[in-house]
Amino acid sequence: MIEQLKTFENNTLAFTVIDGFTETDEKFFKKMFNKKLDEGYDSINILIKFDEYKVTKTEFKSFFEEMVFVIKKMDKLGHLAYVGNSKLMEVLIPVDNMFFKNKSKGREEKYFDISEIDKAYQFINKKNI
Repeated sequence: MIEQLKTFENNTLAFTVIDGFTETDEKFFKKMFNKKLDEGYDSINILIKFDEYKVTKTEFKSFFEEMVFVIKKMDKLGHLAYVGNSKLMEVLIPVDNMFFKNKSKGREEKYFDISEIDKAYQFINKKNI
């Protein structure tokens, strides 16, 4: 299940993932993302808190369709903050930045430990693209 953490008056979204990710979550995320685009923003900054996420409770089809959606909307992504307690994600995010050359396109992904959530909010709000 995903829940919106905060509401922003700009091009920013913040969610937490609790337990798994379902079709309902997929639809909710798409609706919120597209709403920001409909408001006229060229790109969307996103914070995802996943410290309570459990892969085993995720509907694979919904997760896969969400990934396809994100890839299709790649040119609409701004700053992405991943907040959790995963050493794997901490290592993978910088690699992803190098591979996709995100900074050169106005995108940047960063991993934050759960104790750094305030820094993550600052990161997604420091540049409203």
